[in-house]
Amino acid sequence: MSKSPRRPVAGLPDENTLIAFLREAGSAEKTDIARHFGLKGGERRALREMIRALEEAGKLGKRGRKGFSEVGALPAVGVADVVERDMDGELYVRLVEASTDAPRALLVPDNDKPGPAPGMGDRVLVKFTRTEDGWEARLIKTLDAGANKVLGVIRKSHKEVRVEPVDRRSKDVLLVPHAQAEGLRDGDLVLAAIEKGDQRYGPKRGKILEKIGHEGDARAASLIAIAAHNVPMGFSEAVEKEAEDQELPSLKGREDLRDLPLITIDPADARDHDDAVYAMRDEDPKNADGWIVWVAIADVAAYVRPNTNLDREARDKGNSTYFPDRVEPMLPERLSNGLCSLKEGENRACMAVRMVFDKDGRKTGHKFMRGLMRSQAKLSYEQAQAAIDGQTDDATGPIMAAILEPLWAAYRTMLKGRLKRSPLAIESPERRIRMNDQGQIISIEPRVSLEAHRLIEEMMIQANVCAAETLEQKKTPLLYRVHDAPSQEKLFNLGDFLQTIGKPWTKGEPATTKRFNKLLDETRGGDHAEVVNEVVLRSQMQAIYSAENVGHFGLNLDRYAHFTSPIRRYSDLIVHRGLIRALGLGKDGLSEREISELPAIAEQVTMTERRSMAAERAAMDRYMAAFLQERVGATFPGRITGVTRFGLFVRLDETGADGLVPVSTLGTEYFTHDDKSHALVGERSGARWTLGRTVEVRLKEATPITGGLVFEMLSDPAPRDPNAPAPRLGQRARGPGGGGFPKRGAGRPGGPKPSGGLKGVRKGKRR
Repeated sequence: MSKSPRRPVAGLPDENTLIAFLREAGSAEKTDIARHFGLKGGERRALREMIRALEEAGKLGKRGRKGFSEVGALPAVGVADVVERDMDGELYVRLVEASTDAPRALLVPDNDKPGPAPGMGDRVLVKFTRTEDGWEARLIKTLDAGANKVLGVIRKSHKEVRVEPVDRRSKDVLLVPHAQAEGLRDGDLVLAAIEKGDQRYGPKRGKILEKIGHEGDARAASLIAIAAHNVPMGFSEAVEKEAEDQELPSLKGREDLRDLPLITIDPADARDHDDAVYAMRDEDPKNADGWIVWVAIADVAAYVRPNTNLDREARDKGNSTYFPDRVEPMLPERLSNGLCSLKEGENRACMAVRMVFDKDGRKTGHKFMRGLMRSQAKLSYEQAQAAIDGQTDDATGPIMAAILEPLWAAYRTMLKGRLKRSPLAIESPERRIRMNDQGQIISIEPRVSLEAHRLIEEMMIQANVCAAETLEQKKTPLLYRVHDAPSQEKLFNLGDFLQTIGKPWTKGEPATTKRFNKLLDETRGGDHAEVVNEVVLRSQMQAIYSAENVGHFGLNLDRYAHFTSPIRRYSDLIVHRGLIRALGLGKDGLSEREISELPAIAEQVTMTERRSMAAERAAMDRYMAAFLQERVGATFPGRITGVTRFGLFVRLDETGADGLVPVSTLGTEYFTHDDKSHALVGERSGARWTLGRTVEVRLKEATPITGGLVFEMLSDPAPRDPNAPAPRLGQRARGPGGGGFPKRGAGRPGGPKPSGGLKGVRKGKRR
């Protein structure tokens, strides 16, 4: 309860005095009212009768379990549920456990607090304020984001309406009232809340919060991923208006770079263009055979200024999220695909860095500036690569000698420095889903890695290094992109596995990228190449954003910051503002407040990046399951990419789709999980299913709504390892944990008794 108004003369108040007190206090419980007015004994009984009469007369409403308020009013602070989203994406809350008179309130996020924004069904602690336009609820804290929400599919019958979860890990099937499902079809995707209750058995009760789409929609996978991972969608009216009001900056305070023949090289379907590049020979006689490389990046900071609506929503989103059929951008289209996109032949504001490299690819100097540029050409990676390979077209032919050939010559010089640095050379193949205009999948194919990709990557990496170096030199705080070295535990696990395939690995030796690359080079092209690549990848830590620098292990760099993609990453916008502040390039640089918030911003953008990665991965899984649904029963070659106690994960060669072979289908014996050798081992036969093995599988199930694939193994396991200890049967009952999964009577009544397992081998558990 808020601070009570001045105490009146003791005694039972009249109705107007009581309502006036509640109006000022916001809400109060009976005991608080009695204490305020100094009531005792019979006066308290009279107060209860007065409150009951006012409630029945429609003058007071319940607030919480014991509180009361004037009808249509809200307390100063309260716990509320997010119950509604309007056409503009604005969220509304309603006080928990309040009577029907309690008004809804517009949720106003507190952008000073890091963390994800609340979503439908979340429970929040808020501060209520009455305004001319109605009630507002300013967020204090999110209490249980998503904990009581289920994203699912409506399943109707004449008896009941169920919401079946789309998350294959969830078991929360909800029963909802028929009345709530009026207007909904079987197969509709909905967001529902779990109702709190005392039922201990059977399905939980739920209420429908909003309809998301339909499972039959061609683009349902992206909609599910967006809703399931709380990826913010769209923009508020205020943000759209701010974006529409922006204009192209003038030359004031900028270098005129419009005569510099910068070009963009991007994916063929790219809608926004963050970066442009150009290279020329260095005419300085002291730098013979050296190169000058320009990288120009969209000057997003000129439009998205601190403490504006644009800035607040960009920070909340953290980054753009990419799906096969759509993009949820960090900035409105007016900026992301308009003023900030470095379009061919149009003036654009930019932040540019001029870098100098010697003949050995070592960077000897750099300089940042704010400029106005005009892209000379917009090329795709495939176009640029084809031109270098001798197949020019109308766009690449005229610029071949003046722009493309110098770019490649500069890159090949820079490559010398990269090879000396020896960044981690893990191969991580990606897949691309091709769709038609109706959202139907045409094909799933591997992304081809071209030299054009690596050229742009290396030039962006060097520009990022320059940004970190400049900010450190100017003693300006920044957001680093950091990647810590693998932990000792991960290195020991890697060593245990390599021992099983006969590759030496000294566990106590420090991890270096050169050491990893030597291992990858020695196995490349051999039988174990893919599995070694996989286990080396799994041994690495995840890269994060941080206000403190620990270096970037994977790139083998002492300092690194993201500078090159401010259209789609908020971290890069912060680095741009830091450079503006450090170099005196304008009044829209990093503020003192932002500097104090850098640790919180680092946590926020790390969280949003992982949120987007999870959503993108989930959408890919669902699209792949939809693509393969018509091929249930077909056989496919693949490779074992994961070994767990409950089964084998197999990745198909054709599509890159991952699915599960349940351990219960692998044979007639129990299988134990040997985590050191990444293998399932038959307890009687010693037959082994090992990580990296090529196998043939049959597709048994494909469930697009969850993204799940189930395979049947058609290949035979590897024979017993002669160097492994002999199996010790008859111990399962004495050992901790369960074995694999029984089949054909094994472990059932009348069958053999469960036994323990091999020493040092982790057990599976019964399904």
